[in-house]
Amino acid sequence: MRAKLDGDEIERYARHLVLREIGGPGQQRLKGARVALIGAGGLGSPLALYLAAAGVGHLTIVDDDVVSLSNLQRQILHRTRDVGRAKTARAAEALAEINPHVAVAPVQARLSAENVETLLAGHDVVADGSDNFETRYLVSDACCRMGLPLVTGALGTFDATLTTLRPFESGPDGVPNPTYRCLFPEPPPPGAVPTCAQAGVLGALAGTLGSMMALEVIRQIVPFGEGLVGRLLMIDARSWRFETLAYAWDAENVLTGRASRQD
Repeated sequence: MRAKLDGDEIERYARHLVLREIGGPGQQRLKGARVALIGAGGLGSPLALYLAAAGVGHLTIVDDDVVSLSNLQRQILHRTRDVGRAKTARAAEALAEINPHVAVAPVQARLSAENVETLLAGHDVVADGSDNFETRYLVSDACCRMGLPLVTGALGTFDATLTTLRPFESGPDGVPNPTYRCLFPEPPPPGAVPTCAQAGVLGALAGTLGSMMALEVIRQIVPFGEGLVGRLLMIDARSWRFETLAYAWDAENVLTGRASRQD
């Protein structure tokens, strides 16, 4: 969807407009896009800031948490004075300061099987920056069913991963694109992976990955270059090693595998 840019926006997005890969038509597509962000924390903060700055016209931000002092080491949307406030409310306030042309819908709620499709409906792209496996599987399964592109990132202590999912489409060879469950068939047992509070996380790494997620979201709206569909980007911040793992459709996956196609 393309939306007309006014004079202020033409100046604001001037550095996008001179990019051959984006230009006026691409910027109009960004303005007309609706993106759902899952989480307003370590990944959601830089992700939301860069999407707002880029001129994505509508951002829905879903998070049920409030700001705590221990968040501020990496969650750059929030300030010390925001401790105790809903993260979504603070996010909407901060993004309005960045770009008043962006509509922000804060949703203070926890995703569940009962509300996930309702909350994601009507969006063009979903970006998941959640910090738990339950939410990642819930969101990826819903996006697969609903035909929504999903950019999903995850942080470890000094490591991070990023991929993009479009399992409702097929590749040039006619084989379906992989689902999240093709990459990770089942979540790990409860307690097998320590939480951020237990293991810690390098704050600046959240900024790195969140910014890269924003780049992938923009790529889903204004296609250019080679994205991360069928590829898992892995970052090791200890050694500045970036590796990309190719993965493919698993015919036995429960969402789009052969068994599901026979039903």
